[in-house]
Amino acid sequence: MSEVIRETTLAWSRTEFEARLREQGKAYHIHHPFNVMLNTGKASREQIRGWVANRFSYQVAIPVKDAAVLSNCPDREVRREWIQRILDHDGFKIGGIQDEGGIEAWLRLGMATGLAREEITDFRHVIPAVQFAVDAYVNFARRAPWQEAVCSSLTELFAPEIHKQRLATWPGHYPWIESSGLQYFRNRVTQARRDVEQGLEVTLSHFNTPALQKRALEILKFKLDILWAMNDALATRYGVTP
Repeated sequence: MSEVIRETTLAWSRTEFEARLREQGKAYHIHHPFNVMLNTGKASREQIRGWVANRFSYQVAIPVKDAAVLSNCPDREVRREWIQRILDHDGFKIGGIQDEGGIEAWLRLGMATGLAREEITDFRHVIPAVQFAVDAYVNFARRAPWQEAVCSSLTELFAPEIHKQRLATWPGHYPWIESSGLQYFRNRVTQARRDVEQGLEVTLSHFNTPALQKRALEILKFKLDILWAMNDALATRYGVTP
């Protein structure tokens, strides 16, 4: 998973830097054997339910991570846009407008797979290694400079594709999952694209020296490793169907 980053005396242009960031997608967990199994129709009900239940620990941590970014960020313009991420996941009720949010949508996905709501929310199925990875990510966001925490979110560069894969393959492979349960993935296709725009702008603007650009690639690799490690834990617990 590691990659040697070539030393250079000049900072990359924004275009080349963005290309370098996007190159890291080859380590995205869309390529992990456990995820490949899920999206090729080889997963059992137990494996799917285990994945959904464990990923819930990550879902509920996302707005906590985003709150950490806000708390460390002195830039009002950035905060004004970044807060939308918390609303997307926690939901909101403002005036006559209400959105239950992504966490609720994930719970509905779990129930559509046959899990009871309470066995998701009480984390009984969460593997310690998964929780350890999630906590490592949140703690990084709390302690790192806010620009680094923003950079760590750039795995969203690769997220729309994984959501589109699930929407394209799961209804055919797993017809026993109610279609309404897949709404989380539908929502995130567009939300992730919007989130990428802001995260990418912050990253391309702030990480503007060779040392900082190298640091940005290291941060993105760290986040990619977090997601990969979660899938490793799931593969160890539930196996991977060949």
